[in-house]
Amino acid sequence: MNGQGEFAALAAAGLWAVASVVYGLVGQHIPPIQLNLIKGIIAIALLLLTIVISGELLPQIAPLSVGLLFLSGAVGIGWGDTAFLSAINYLGARRVLLLGTLSPPMTAIAAAIFLDEQLNVNAWCGILLTILGVAWVVTERVPSTKEVDSGYLWQGIGYGLLAAITNSAGSVFSRAAFANGTISPLWAAVLRLSAGVLTILVWVWFSRRQQIAFPYPYWQSKRVILASFFAAFCGTYLGIWLQQTAIKLTSVGIASTLLQTSPLFVIPIAIAMGEKVSLRAIAGVGIAIAGIGFLFYR
Repeated sequence: MNGQGEFAALAAAGLWAVASVVYGLVGQHIPPIQLNLIKGIIAIALLLLTIVISGELLPQIAPLSVGLLFLSGAVGIGWGDTAFLSAINYLGARRVLLLGTLSPPMTAIAAAIFLDEQLNVNAWCGILLTILGVAWVVTERVPSTKEVDSGYLWQGIGYGLLAAITNSAGSVFSRAAFANGTISPLWAAVLRLSAGVLTILVWVWFSRRQQIAFPYPYWQSKRVILASFFAAFCGTYLGIWLQQTAIKLTSVGIASTLLQTSPLFVIPIAIAMGEKVSLRAIAGVGIAIAGIGFLFYR
């Protein structure tokens, strides 16, 4: 595949890094569950517009592939994003990102068991080095890191592990959908996002803790509107499209590993924003890049 899947995964990770910075700012004005719905709806609209322009209307998709992609979206986006947001509330972003590094090896093992995808020694070395590099970066203690109350620690860990497991399961379901039928990454992204948004809506409806209505007061600011659209365009529209491209074109374990490298891309963004970056963080990036090299030249 000439590394196309690997490059798509790295591009998605980079876009998610940009979007995460913007979402961090927008999230101060919009509640997380509403922001999750908004970005999903915006991305679906953009994907459907892309489908109309590209002429990929009404493709022949096997019912099994459709079912697997809906299951992937419900588990990975609906349940996974909800668990991820909940974990951040308890543990903070850095600790949750660390738990997220458990997802790639779980994905590789699940793919080996259920999809018969086997990775060689070089690929496993690449996965381990990349995970170590990311973990080295996200575990760095920073002044703004808050201590977690022991009463909430295990709840946060539980949500973080659930997010990693559902992310892994969603990736495996997507890979199975590609293996069991002919479908473009564009349509795969639409089906996954649609299932994810529907799952979130059902969750909101039954929990009755959040209002489904759009948060009109927040949209009085043009900056919030533009920032939300930009983040949804980069992180959800392009990001999930590229994610599905990566899962289709390379082993799902490798794709999952490269998709978890977003914290590495945040570092140059932090530098551009005037933040100080430690030698430890730079060393972590170096280790992860070495692992990525193994994945490209395995």
